[in-house]
Amino acid sequence: METLNLALSGRAYPIHVGRGLLENTDLILPCLRQPKVAIVTNTTVGPLYLQRLAGALRHAGVEVAEVVLPDGEKYKNWQTLNSIFDVLLERRCERSTTLIALGGGVIGDMTGFAAACYQRGMPFIQVPTTLLAQVDSSVGGKTAINHPLGKNMIGAFYQPKLVLVDTDLLTSLSIRQLRAGLAEIIKIGLIRDLPLLEWLEDNLDGVLERDPKALEYAICTSCANKAEVVLADEHEHGERALLNLGHTFGHAIETGMGYGEWLHGEAVSAGTMMAAELSCQLGWINSSDVSRIERLLMRAGLPVVGPAMAPERYLELMMHDKKVQDGRLRLVLFNQVGRAVLSDAAPLPEVTKAIIARTADA
Repeated sequence: METLNLALSGRAYPIHVGRGLLENTDLILPCLRQPKVAIVTNTTVGPLYLQRLAGALRHAGVEVAEVVLPDGEKYKNWQTLNSIFDVLLERRCERSTTLIALGGGVIGDMTGFAAACYQRGMPFIQVPTTLLAQVDSSVGGKTAINHPLGKNMIGAFYQPKLVLVDTDLLTSLSIRQLRAGLAEIIKIGLIRDLPLLEWLEDNLDGVLERDPKALEYAICTSCANKAEVVLADEHEHGERALLNLGHTFGHAIETGMGYGEWLHGEAVSAGTMMAAELSCQLGWINSSDVSRIERLLMRAGLPVVGPAMAPERYLELMMHDKKVQDGRLRLVLFNQVGRAVLSDAAPLPEVTKAIIARTADA
């Protein structure tokens, strides 16, 4: 097991990464304010892992309430969030009861937001079960639900007490979900960690084959990078925005196509290529850099073009992005492979051109 510490002032918490951690209550019990938890999961993950975690906690003397939600991005909304609150109230959960998110990014985001809201704040723990959640969404305290007009538009910055990353849980993950998680690891390499990117170019097959050592290295390195960024800019006033490479385009894809049609990592991959095209058009990187990025994403089995939506529809949805400031679209772009910048310098005709270049049937 490897442990990273996200040392925010007064709110430090550990990120444990390793095999066989799910039932290790010695890692969870010190984080509980009282011997009572509510585990939030979904109809896919629940049958696989809920009773293992709940049983271990009950054996340790902890009262456990269970919340099983429908699976899918389309359920990341107010109605589903209220079903979490229903159970918390029915089971007389208190402000000192701990919520545990057992699932992927959707479960983690909703559970964290529920924890931020219930009685104005209760502790929560992340137990991510997808690669994307293990390397990205479980770390850093971004919590949210979707709105029909935009992804993650309603939420809060609210940090967990613990992130427990059991890499054995990835054995049950579909290959499509595994590939989607790789998009976020590749993103880290592209924006700030060239050695990680080069390692991925040499070791991608090992990650896809779920080699335990390769997975642990990729996860730990990604989490360490994200922890550094969050420590420097918890509330996304500067550097943390760089973690949104491909996300402005990608969120437009997810919203425009209907939540759940494209996995988040798939949309980020296509969005990353749009950002690369735009960076090349601006003269910040060259065509060989674009090809290098494209090759790695294709080897990972990720899309390198977005769906057939009109450029005007892309731009309409992108203007809901949280990085828009004073009505100006700000995008994460490349000034070299391994280094990104947040910029509003791209004229809309150039943005449109990049979208068209990376849109199916355009």
